[in-house]
Amino acid sequence: MGDPSMVSDDNSGGKSGMVTLAGRPNAGKSTLINRLVGEKVAIVSDKPQTTRNRINGILSRPEGQIVFVDTPGIHKPGYEMNRRMMAITVDALCTVDIALLVLDVTEPPGGGDKFSLDMVKRIARPAFLIPNKIDRLKDKSKLLPLIGRYVSHYEFQEVIPLSGLTGDGVEFLIKKLFDWLPQGPRLFPDETYTDQPERLMAAEIVREKVLELTGQEIPYVTAVVTEGWEEKEAITRISCVIYVERPSERAIIIGRAGSRLKEIGVAARRDVEKLLDRHVFLGLFVKVRQRWRNDERFLEEIGIAK
Repeated sequence: MGDPSMVSDDNSGGKSGMVTLAGRPNAGKSTLINRLVGEKVAIVSDKPQTTRNRINGILSRPEGQIVFVDTPGIHKPGYEMNRRMMAITVDALCTVDIALLVLDVTEPPGGGDKFSLDMVKRIARPAFLIPNKIDRLKDKSKLLPLIGRYVSHYEFQEVIPLSGLTGDGVEFLIKKLFDWLPQGPRLFPDETYTDQPERLMAAEIVREKVLELTGQEIPYVTAVVTEGWEEKEAITRISCVIYVERPSERAIIIGRAGSRLKEIGVAARRDVEKLLDRHVFLGLFVKVRQRWRNDERFLEEIGIAK
């Protein structure tokens, strides 16, 4: 599948580089990056297009450092938000050392997979094929034909079936990435596992709980912004605003007598306290902002840049 020794002939020092995870929405990229890093750096949901920003997760080992770049799923954009998400993905693919094309082996190949493959082919970077969710594949005989379909269209440097959920195959992937990455200095201090600001991570945790606790009722239309952050001696006081596009969506999130919003707040506070390792008071508010997915100024405010 290729010769890792061709990547770098400098054997001094450790390996270092950037690796992006690409693929269609819901391929399991966020679960996989959390497993690779060993920390929760990306929110996880079974809803497509959960990841909206470029997320860096950092793995430091004695042999070097890998910066994993989680990106929005590759899809055809319908809103300004989605167009910006796709621009983030394209930029990540063009600026990293290795691309991982992540597949959901439980889903039949479709147009989104071909679109993802075509994008990886265009960037002229070393690429690994990562058939994901093998723990959920009941008929293992389907795996080889699926792999064959992809390798017949592109020469991947490595093909590594794995499960981001269980961790099966993940250490082998890390080993192969270090084989292929170039020699170079570490990009971050060893104790760093993400470069995301805590305010953004807190907002994303709240959004994760909204997606988790509203089922199919609120699939894509929420955005969360951290508007207040106050450090006290014994507690951190955080206020987040959940934005939706319609009053009916606001009512769904709040629930009867505020019951669902309270449930979201309790679940989110628990995870934010784990993130910060201290007590947290989390205040949540729900506001309607019509057509925010096409509002360029608002998209800038919530960090989805052009």
